Amino acid sequence: MPVCVPVRDMKSTAEFTALVERERDVTVTKNGRAALHCLSDDQYQIVQDEVARAKLLSRMLLAEQEIQEASYSSYDEFATSLRSKYGL
Repeated sequence: MPVCVPVRDMKSTAEFTALVERERDVTVTKNGRAALHCLSDDQYQIVQDEVARAKLLSRMLLAEQEIQEASYSSYDEFATSLRSKYGL
């Protein structure tokens, strides 16, 4: 569960950094509303890895769908069409 702190707590950068490292997920509020969400570097890397995996899975599913529908061309066909289109 994220820890909520007011924006004024960010003034002491050393203490704030230690808080983020300790709690891993900190929500900074301004005027009683969420303004920022701070993650530790480890937590940020985990989020980035999840996003990359989701993108890869999405592209793999699209490729499988194209294979099933036979809506693809081989590399040789693709390269030949590019060469003829652009005069290469």
